Amino acid sequence: MTNSITVAVVTLPNGETYGYRRRGNGPRNVLLVHGNMTSSKHMELLMDTFAPEAYTVVAVDMRGFGLSSYHRPIEGLKDLSDDLRLFCDAIGFRGFAVLGWSTGGGVAMQFIADHPGYADRLILMSSMSTRGYPFYALNDNLEPIPDSRLKTREDIAAQARNRMVQEIFDNRDKATLRAIWEAAIYTHNRPPEPLYDEYMDDILTQRNILDIYHCLNTFNISDINNEVSEGTGAVKRVDVPTMIVWGRRDYVISQEMTLELMTDLPHARVLWLEDCGHSPMIDQLDRLGSATREFIA
Repeated sequence: MTNSITVAVVTLPNGETYGYRRRGNGPRNVLLVHGNMTSSKHMELLMDTFAPEAYTVVAVDMRGFGLSSYHRPIEGLKDLSDDLRLFCDAIGFRGFAVLGWSTGGGVAMQFIADHPGYADRLILMSSMSTRGYPFYALNDNLEPIPDSRLKTREDIAAQARNRMVQEIFDNRDKATLRAIWEAAIYTHNRPPEPLYDEYMDDILTQRNILDIYHCLNTFNISDINNEVSEGTGAVKRVDVPTMIVWGRRDYVISQEMTLELMTDLPHARVLWLEDCGHSPMIDQLDRLGSATREFIA
């Protein structure tokens, strides 16, 4: 963490405690919402690209991640977006651009749809679709079986691959966690040490991995049935200028999911990042930072 980033916690009216990082005291507000298996810790590199005299940047730890509590299990991403509204009220933060990474993209979209007047720009970075992030039954080669979408949290928890992930958290198995990240996310560039090891420790603070998987699978703010849930149509209320950012080497968020975003948010600007995987902060930090600052100006 750089010396210019401060860390604090705040208690929300619903009894949850939220941790967050803050940098700068400038007139332009920016809110960063992390993805699954991360927290605001992973946003520090991006925070450092914003001049502190021009921007006030806040990165939040969602419920069950990082420094935040997990008193009440979540049932949908809407629980996290409602937390986000309580958090913004608690610290007096409004009139901001919000950037959501991966799972955080779904939370940010739901937040804008349900809580107008807080955000004025939206950046969806390597974001899940408006139609959710699907989980399927797997064959013996761990390949998805078509037309076999998992339906319930019990289905998610029973799947062997997901049980293995839960065991990684239970056993604090950083070696296996690193192997997963290097196969799926850090496929080209990796964070320098000791930052890489700090990231692994931070990932293991998560207490809700199976709940998040279920929420990703059932999320659907589109107008289309996604095999698990009818679309709520809330995407129609995502009415602020939006930019979609996707790396062409992203092995977590497929191009199909990104095309769904583009279909459901037809007025969004799209930034394709070459030679970039699921973590643009590691693969294309300068390009990401400059494009974000230009978009929210």
